[in-house]
Amino acid sequence: MHREPKLERFNENVLSKYQIYNSLFLTLPFNDIRKTGSLLPLFQEVCEEGFKKNKNPSEIVEAFFRKYLDDPSEKDMNDLLFRFIQYIERQVVLFDAIEDAAFPIVNNMDGIGTLRNIKEETESQNQNEKLREFLTRFKVRPTLTAHPTQFYPGAVLGIITDLDRAIQNDDLVKIKQLLSQLGKTPFFKKEKPTPLDEAISLIWYFENVFYQSVSKIYSYIQQNMFDGDSIGNEIIELGFWPGGDRDGNPFVTTDITLQVAKRLKSTILFCYYRDARKLKRRLTFEGVNETIEEIERALYEGAVSEGATIKLSLEELKGKLHAIREVLINKHQSLFLEEVDDLLNKVNLFGYHLATLDIRQDSGVHEEVLSEIIAVCEKRGDHLIPKNYKELSDKEQIEILTKVTGNLSADEFDSEDGMGKATISSIHAMKQIQQSNGEKGANRYIISHSEVPQSVLEPFAFLRLCGWDEPSVDIIPLFETVPDLKASPQVMETLYSNPVYREHLERRGNKQTIMLGFSDGTKDGGYLMANWSIYKAKQELTQISREYDIKVTFFDGRGGPPARGGGKTHQFYASLGSAIENEEIQLTVQGQTISSNFGTQDSCQYNLEQLISAGVSNEIFNHGKNNLSDDDRATMVDLAETSYNTYMEFKAHPRFIPYLEKMSTLKYYAKTNIGSRPSKRNNNALNLDNLRAIPFVGSWSQLKQNVPGFFGVGTALKKYEEKGEFDKVKQLYNNSIFFKTLLENSMMSLTKSFFELTAYMKEDEEFGEFWQIIHDEYLRSKEMLLKVTGYKELMENEPAMRASIQARERIVLPLLTIQQHALRMVQKLQNGSDSERLDEYEKMVTRSLYGNINASRNSA
Repeated sequence: MHREPKLERFNENVLSKYQIYNSLFLTLPFNDIRKTGSLLPLFQEVCEEGFKKNKNPSEIVEAFFRKYLDDPSEKDMNDLLFRFIQYIERQVVLFDAIEDAAFPIVNNMDGIGTLRNIKEETESQNQNEKLREFLTRFKVRPTLTAHPTQFYPGAVLGIITDLDRAIQNDDLVKIKQLLSQLGKTPFFKKEKPTPLDEAISLIWYFENVFYQSVSKIYSYIQQNMFDGDSIGNEIIELGFWPGGDRDGNPFVTTDITLQVAKRLKSTILFCYYRDARKLKRRLTFEGVNETIEEIERALYEGAVSEGATIKLSLEELKGKLHAIREVLINKHQSLFLEEVDDLLNKVNLFGYHLATLDIRQDSGVHEEVLSEIIAVCEKRGDHLIPKNYKELSDKEQIEILTKVTGNLSADEFDSEDGMGKATISSIHAMKQIQQSNGEKGANRYIISHSEVPQSVLEPFAFLRLCGWDEPSVDIIPLFETVPDLKASPQVMETLYSNPVYREHLERRGNKQTIMLGFSDGTKDGGYLMANWSIYKAKQELTQISREYDIKVTFFDGRGGPPARGGGKTHQFYASLGSAIENEEIQLTVQGQTISSNFGTQDSCQYNLEQLISAGVSNEIFNHGKNNLSDDDRATMVDLAETSYNTYMEFKAHPRFIPYLEKMSTLKYYAKTNIGSRPSKRNNNALNLDNLRAIPFVGSWSQLKQNVPGFFGVGTALKKYEEKGEFDKVKQLYNNSIFFKTLLENSMMSLTKSFFELTAYMKEDEEFGEFWQIIHDEYLRSKEMLLKVTGYKELMENEPAMRASIQARERIVLPLLTIQQHALRMVQKLQNGSDSERLDEYEKMVTRSLYGNINASRNSA
């Protein structure tokens, strides 16, 4: 059958439908406001024309009111601008729902990167046995995090889901009802969510999306690649951070950690119960009916009990399902066997834990905890850790940390506010969760800002000090900054060569997980250097791990945008080469990336299959092909160094922090109430060390400048053009999928930039020169990227994605205009006495953040 090009499918099934349903949406009266819908398209037209004529946002807003309203008061104007904001937020939701509904049409669900494609390609290359062997040891682990990059409340998520279905069915009556509901449903959160609120919101995706999609993928692999036999490997595991991620979040308590673990368990028990209830309607014959009734009853009682306690152990549940299976095969012609196997597979995949609740804390906090433990030891008189510990040599400190054991209780810490009590209680909570949910319930402890071996060994010592002599916990260092990444191989060699830590690894199957963070790396060293430092660190960590016979697994701290390691992740993982261990793909998924990539069963299945395909491609189809030659490596190193030096010089500019503070929306992120975590790691004066990556990257995105996704790239490439050696860059681009993916992701950041929005800043006395530096590098990067790729326009190879970005950017252009107008008014009013007007415009800036964040889908 003839299949239209992807761009045509997008235009027909997304853009055209959006125009139709948006026209309907704009005619609906909300809260008795009938003019807003008719005025908004006119405002959009004025914005588009105004920026073409180099007008600033305030001039555009004023021109609109002069043209279409009869001498309105400032209050009338602001009221209408706030109503525009409300409409545009909902237009973004409508576009999301339409794009989600069209996902299986726009994307080829059997095309490149899908399981069917993997099967056909391996068969054509006679690689079936190799594929099966690889799938018995390969895993994908998406870990959902609650980082504040999405604001949709649960009610809006429900509307999106229902709109998705109504649009797929072309149910105009239902669509109109849902659009009316959307218009009246509040988006703005008056209070910040708690970590438990965040956890409950994200568990919705596990229950309504991942539970079904993961099972379908597993069943397809089992039936089509293993001929129905047991795979012996889950292939997909789920991770979870809300309620366990303490790094910089004082609102995560031990009680919340335990509540989240209970919620995860009760959710999976309820999912099993619903499946068992359906099975009971089918398994009505002798030998199985009583057993399925027992299972159903036990699952229900466990799901609704306060502590999610179930009398039926996990092994007993599996045993009963296997017993049913045998009866069906031997006595009932395998009737409904497929349905029983489906539930059995889910039980094997999700256990009683559903997802692993990771515990994370910053290494700096652990140093404080260690001081508190020393004080407790001194008080007890046992001196497990000597009072002069911090004065000892590295070797002596490591000796103490690896040998110490004890039986510390959280109650021994005097201070209720200190981190010692919180950290020790969280370790005891991990024990409790493992007893309730199984070992996978909470068996990973992640240490942010790991810099030295002690960063890793301190929490290892804490575990053993809590009476856990042989902890069933993976200790996971997180190397984030460029210096930390450079030091990481030496840190790990010190740990691997330590006999006590080595014994711990042997008990954990000689496996070591290492987390590498893109976010702070990009903030610290710029786009190219951050990505190259991680790539290089992975190679060096793989080499040192192989020397010690340790199987290393890399866990990537990826955000949505390219500036935080996002973008085309599938291509990235397929490009790593044989010098980087790639037996597992572990990555964080956060914010709008959860809803855009995993928000529906279709998109979730497709994107999980793409990740599996990336691992297969790297191991089987591209094995050994993606290793850089010496010449290409030299070019990559030089590009990264030039880019790094360019970015560091830019970052050292005296206007860098003041520009973000005064000209961007940075300080307003904390007011949005979209996440429980503060935007800074501490209460000290703002600097790049304590500023979190999300508000940092997000503020550049709101300005439509996207600095972290391209700054330094243009200068690095231009250097080769000026030397007459641009062919070296072309060669690297043609030879390396890794480099090609980096540049294509950077093009996405450039595509989402719109400097006309802030062009007025070049006339600013304080920041004009600084704005010009950014704009020059943008133009340089765009010019050089087009030259190296041979494209005539950015993202030429992804026309449908480009069209989606352009459509979203057009929707929020009025919103961006309002935001910049409000920021300009704030700057005018800041030193005056009219606090009421100032508050009004600051509220306008904050309210305008939401739609912009969501329209970007990955905030860059």
